[in-house]
Amino acid sequence: MTLALYFLRSSEQNIIKDMLYFSARLDEVGKTIDDFTQLDIYSKFYGLTTKDLGLYALVGNKIAGAVWLRELKQSDNANAFVDEKTPILNIAVKPELRGQGIGSAMLEQLFLEAGALYEQISISVLNNKKTINYFEKFAFSQVENSSGRSPVDGAEVITMIKSINNEAVVRPSDGYDPRRWMD
Repeated sequence: MTLALYFLRSSEQNIIKDMLYFSARLDEVGKTIDDFTQLDIYSKFYGLTTKDLGLYALVGNKIAGAVWLRELKQSDNANAFVDEKTPILNIAVKPELRGQGIGSAMLEQLFLEAGALYEQISISVLNNKKTINYFEKFAFSQVENSSGRSPVDGAEVITMIKSINNEAVVRPSDGYDPRRWMD
């Protein structure tokens, strides 16, 4: 499996909308995004602010998944809302590609990039052992008294939060001097 990660741009809102379908587990309940207009807050106008940050994964030239952050307002009434400076994380991997490390690779890269913008991030997850354990391995912790209900199927969800190392992102090309390419 050849995995490639790319930054999400504002012109790729369709990727966010397509992946929101899997992130919200609509595939599991046989519904569409159009059935839940309250989910628009996670995708509508994505990338039109510098605070939107996301990646998508390609496997064999096909989109395999996406992970993205958005700062929302309290009035958006979103699960996982902590405050207006803490973006909410969404993650999706197509069902046929799960269990291959794609989600983990996307999260690890997103955390590196998020360190330049945020101090912490939050996510709303199903309140089950498997899901909680997955996010705990990335240093997410449960927010006390954060139990809620999924707008999709009414399942119990909780909010988890992760502190981010706030540091500048250093890329291999940083400090590159083309005059010294032969040294």
